[in-house]
Amino acid sequence: MQVELVAADHLVWSGEAQMVLTRTTEGEIGILADHMPVLSLMTAGVVEVVPADGERWKAAVDSGILSVAANRVSILAEHAELADDIDVEAARSDLDSADAGSDEGDDDEGSTGSDPEAVRDWAEARLRAAEAAN
Repeated sequence: MQVELVAADHLVWSGEAQMVLTRTTEGEIGILADHMPVLSLMTAGVVEVVPADGERWKAAVDSGILSVAANRVSILAEHAELADDIDVEAARSDLDSADAGSDEGDDDEGSTGSDPEAVRDWAEARLRAAEAAN
């Protein structure tokens, strides 16, 4: 099946895959070839993909949309980052800042705006993806 992971400003990954695991507002979902059509809201978390011809990889995503139809999976999120590309120290710093409530004047890369909950969710997703990849 064809899988695309797309952030608001760029394509993160595209290719053939055997399986996709992600989290929606309804809970965890696993998608294999010939899956029934699905359109669902995603929550911030980790997406795991098992490519058809390679090693499984993980990515952090914030809230977005999951679309499955005709052996095509589209994961559309405001922010998405492959686990291997995540700056763990920056994510920890973002999480600490969100926990401290210092969302005023944020100029962090990857910041989800001034909503402290969104900033915290994105930082947690990045940390979980990085930890899961190791």
